[in-house]
Amino acid sequence: MELAYYSDYAVRLVNTEDPARGKDSLTSVEAVRDLFGASQDAARRAAEADVSRFRSVRGRLRAVFEAADEGDETLAVNLLNSLLLEFPVSPQISGHDFRDDDGRPLWHMHLADHPSNATAGYAAIAAMGLAFHLTEYGVDRLGLCEASPCRNAYLDTSTNRSRRYCSDRCATRANVAAYRARKRLEADRSQKTGLADDSAQRATANGER
Repeated sequence: MELAYYSDYAVRLVNTEDPARGKDSLTSVEAVRDLFGASQDAARRAAEADVSRFRSVRGRLRAVFEAADEGDETLAVNLLNSLLLEFPVSPQISGHDFRDDDGRPLWHMHLADHPSNATAGYAAIAAMGLAFHLTEYGVDRLGLCEASPCRNAYLDTSTNRSRRYCSDRCATRANVAAYRARKRLEADRSQKTGLADDSAQRATANGER
């Protein structure tokens, strides 16, 4: 498993909350367990107390994305470093579940956590994955969706650093809103131009009299 994969853990957790709409899907142990995806062994460690602990880590991870989105590179790194210090992991070489055509292990780096609870394990992996993404691609590749009111986190992996939205749905919604805004502006300008022309014609007519 590539280390960059673990950065998705951070995005999944941050996006369980929609602050602008006052929505929060992280309300139960089942919701916590769902965040682990295929890692069922880790998910089984989740308990009721992890709900509030996960929310606390979520706020700290969102702060990293907010700092990056505001262009405060130093703050983003400092916030992430504090998570890495609090929730350490042990990198290990692994070959499980991946085999080449000859049946030999496909060796890859794996993050082994030794947590006291489910939150510590998830936070360690999420923070390390986000750190790898930041150092590999740059802090400006951590973004928050620009389609108001959505503020979902995303990781920009585009070749030209052009991503601005968390999903195609938000991109479409933003483009439609921008198109309608341009049309309203054009209509207003046309109306003002028409009124100005009418006023000028009346002034000319009055002058000829």
